[in-house]
Amino acid sequence: MSSPHSQGSAIHELASRLRRLPASCGPVRLVAVDGHAGSGKTTFAGELSRALDDAPVLHLDDIASHDEPFAWTRRLLTQALEPLHRGETAEYNPYDWHTRRFGPPRRLPPAAVVLIEGVGAGRRALRPHLACLLWMELPAEESWTRGRRRDGEEQREFWGEWVSAERLHFAEDPSRPFADALVRQCPKGYEVLQGPMNTSGPDQELTLGDGPSALC
Repeated sequence: MSSPHSQGSAIHELASRLRRLPASCGPVRLVAVDGHAGSGKTTFAGELSRALDDAPVLHLDDIASHDEPFAWTRRLLTQALEPLHRGETAEYNPYDWHTRRFGPPRRLPPAAVVLIEGVGAGRRALRPHLACLLWMELPAEESWTRGRRRDGEEQREFWGEWVSAERLHFAEDPSRPFADALVRQCPKGYEVLQGPMNTSGPDQELTLGDGPSALC
């Protein structure tokens, strides 16, 4: 069983389970890390990537833009997921939030596991392509407070607009009810709990054994 206070153990055991999942997007096991802005998705995805031998990570901040904070599904499918489904290296144009322009292409190889992290990574249009959906289990208000503190006064106006947009997005297209696992950050690491898709009762800690994966 994963220890809620052992970051290395919990993440490496989760990585082992993800490797055993069936491919979901061509040869790729596409794993989404979703949650509210400020909930710790990027940090956790980085830790999980390292546990997966530096699995590629696609950050949705590179796909979204000021004009389209959530209307980026077609761009993601065309530039990234469709090439991965064909077993090809994808090329997408990351957005620069300072210059407000899309930059030169960045490559995304069809690795055994590819992580996609960001608000809306578990949206309805993407779930058919996912091997697993992970949700960062931190309440919205607490996440947004952390995000505002992180970004400082410079981004105050942006956060005011973002919160409204995020509320609307999750009201229309929620991700958490479809999560295979919930990830909670603890003082000394993470704990991984069964998500709503895998249990009909109270959240349970994942039992990590040698049998077939029951995570996703």
